[in-house]
Amino acid sequence: MPVTAKICGLSTPETLDAAIAGGASHVGFVFFPPSPRNVGIEQARALAARVPDHVTKVGVFVDPDDALIEAVTGATGIRTLQLHKTGFERVAELGGRGHHVWPAISVKRASDLAEGARYAGIPVDRIVYDAKTPDDALLPGGMGLRFDWTMLTGYRHPAPWMLAGGLDPENVIPAIQVTGARLVDVSSGVENTPGVKDVAKIAAFLKAVAQC
Repeated sequence: MPVTAKICGLSTPETLDAAIAGGASHVGFVFFPPSPRNVGIEQARALAARVPDHVTKVGVFVDPDDALIEAVTGATGIRTLQLHKTGFERVAELGGRGHHVWPAISVKRASDLAEGARYAGIPVDRIVYDAKTPDDALLPGGMGLRFDWTMLTGYRHPAPWMLAGGLDPENVIPAIQVTGARLVDVSSGVENTPGVKDVAKIAAFLKAVAQC
């Protein structure tokens, strides 16, 4: 099974096109105003229209309400919801409505992985293992932080999963080798400044993933 990649936090046609041209299997759009990667509904609509059918569009949310989800999915056709800081019951509810849900698990120590085990019996499509941010951080991710990948070596996952947190073109190959990830996610690791993606870094990241 080949390793594939999601380029997250895209906000311009040029960087979106670079992700698609480089072979990204998933592209992510952030709907969280405090984030420097936040996109508005109309902006997201225009970007989503550029995404071919073979690439999965992912909406990245932080504990979203129904109004936001309905606005985004209605405008963009996004059906996959990556959910940060969203309670277990809410994730289960959204999954039960037919959305493709990816709950994010914030990882700092091995005991944090147990949070993912709760999702074994409910309709989640993928678990996202991301690095835990400081308690006072405004953003739940996209800060370039990473966790100890060896915690995932040989781990029995309760569902399909994705590795996120602190990945970049230089470290993604060893991260895949250590964890066995088949889908990896990058945001800040292909940026020049927060929220500003770099076409060359996107290409380098995807080229590295393609070697695995």
